[in-house]
Amino acid sequence: MLEVSGLAKAFTIHAQGVHLEVLDGVDLAVRAGECVVLDAPSGSGKSTLLRALYGNYRSDRGRVLVRHRDAMVDVAAAPPRLLLELRRETIGYVSQFLRVIPRVPTLDIVAEPLARRGASPSEARERAAELLSALALPERLWLLAPSTFSGGEQQRVNIARALIAAHPMLLLDEPTASLDAENAGRVLALLDERRRDGTAMVGIFHDPEARRRIATRLFPLPGRNLAA
Repeated sequence: MLEVSGLAKAFTIHAQGVHLEVLDGVDLAVRAGECVVLDAPSGSGKSTLLRALYGNYRSDRGRVLVRHRDAMVDVAAAPPRLLLELRRETIGYVSQFLRVIPRVPTLDIVAEPLARRGASPSEARERAAELLSALALPERLWLLAPSTFSGGEQQRVNIARALIAAHPMLLLDEPTASLDAENAGRVLALLDERRRDGTAMVGIFHDPEARRRIATRLFPLPGRNLAA
C-alpha cells in the first residue's frame, strides 16, 4: 500500500537563520493489514513524517508511493486535485484535534466523508450512528455541534469521521492520547478490526499498552532532538 524511498524534509526559520533537517533518507514499506508504529523519542520527526505521507508537507527529496485505484501514485509530486482525490478515497488521517465547521451537528460531521464518496444521506448518517455508538458517544450529543464537547468526546468524533469512509490506508497521530483507558480500548478494538480487514496503518502511539495492542511492527526513526 505504501512505499517510501529516500524521503527528506527540512525546515528553514529565516528570522533566526536556522536550518533544521528533520527527515533524511527515510525508507519504509507498508503492506495491507500492517500497523507500523513509528518508534522514536519526541522531537524526532514522527509527526512530520505522517504529514509528508498525507501531503501536508512537501518533501525535499524522495518519493511517497501510495496504491490508489490499482496504481502507485507519488504523493510527494501529486498535483492538488489528485491529492484531494487520494484523501477522499485512499488515505485517511486521524490527528490529535478535531477541526470542523462550527455549529454543524456531530452526526453530519461524521457522515460527511462517506457522503462525499457517493453514499446517500440516510446511509451515511446510519453508518455514522453505528460508529458513534461503537465509540460510546451518547446519542443525546449526536445532534449537537462538538465545539462544547470534552477533549475525549471530540476525539471520538474525530476517529469516527476518519473511519467512516473505510480508506485502505490510515495515518494515526496519537489517536488515543486524550482518551481514558476504557474509551482508548474501544478505539484500539475498532482500529485492529480494520487492520485485520486489510487496512494499512502508520501510527504514532506513545502509550506502551496501545503500542502492544495495535502494532504489527515498530519502525525506528533516528533521534534528532527536534520539535517537529
